[in-house]
Amino acid sequence: MNNMVARWFPQTERARAVGISMAGFQLGCALGLSLSPILMSQGGIFGPFVIFGLSGFLWVLVWLSATSSTPDQSPQISQYELEYILKKRQNSVAVETAKSKKVNVIPPFRRLLSKMPTWSLIVANSMHSWGFFIVLSWMPIYFNSVYHVDLRHAAWFSAVPWAVMAIMNYLSGLWSDMMIQSGTSVTLTRKIMQAIGFVGPGVCLIGLATAKNPSVGAAWLTVAFGLKSFSHSGFLVNLQEIAPKYSGVLHGISNTAGTLAAIIGTVGAGYFVELVGSFPGFLWLTSLLYFLAALFYWLYSTAERVNFDDPDS
Repeated sequence: MNNMVARWFPQTERARAVGISMAGFQLGCALGLSLSPILMSQGGIFGPFVIFGLSGFLWVLVWLSATSSTPDQSPQISQYELEYILKKRQNSVAVETAKSKKVNVIPPFRRLLSKMPTWSLIVANSMHSWGFFIVLSWMPIYFNSVYHVDLRHAAWFSAVPWAVMAIMNYLSGLWSDMMIQSGTSVTLTRKIMQAIGFVGPGVCLIGLATAKNPSVGAAWLTVAFGLKSFSHSGFLVNLQEIAPKYSGVLHGISNTAGTLAAIIGTVGAGYFVELVGSFPGFLWLTSLLYFLAALFYWLYSTAERVNFDDPDS
């Protein structure tokens, strides 16, 4: 996704492009959380797996017929749109990825990991995934155990925030692009978006941990996810900017860290609650991690090109 966005969109339009594409992720989560209890009640525990698995095959057919690596390879693009993209790309820093003279077969992993901007992305993706999958995995159980909400209704409490996040994805991307177009530096814009995307959910999780009823808790959770969407205009777009040639590799590295964080967080939440006896306590811990990750990203991130090819840099 990051490679394609870098090749198809100028820098001033990328946040919206990423926001729209990520909205599909959130809408899928909202739909999945809403439909899973119904499918399980009608078709047994395997019902969701069968339906969602078959849907994946249908999506592949659409993907293969509709995508191309670069605009000039697309059979569906108009001449006007192609000229517009190519003209905008000439003024965009990062899309030289498609024109790089030589790409190493083996990416320079050691040099990639030697730069603090890389680690700012790794930390951001790790915290982003931690928060995502804890909510995805545990919130129905949280509402059931803390507020004694029936699991079927608890799924709805967890699904609504994802739908709100899908909407906020585009709005945050639009605001981010407008800030850059109005003269705000790209680095500052990314830092502001990421700060909102982490500090906001951190505050809201404290509100959720102290909420006395499920309606108030659901409201806090919804606001948390709405603000969390600002991260997609922060670190997720930033991947394309510091190393356009290696944006896919950087995304893979940071996603690996994010997946490990999601595993630790999802499994650790159960052990934490079992040992400490406090589900809200784990929300306080997650809130603290959000604040620390926001600080780390603010200190070490940049939207300037980082030279990963020169061993002496």
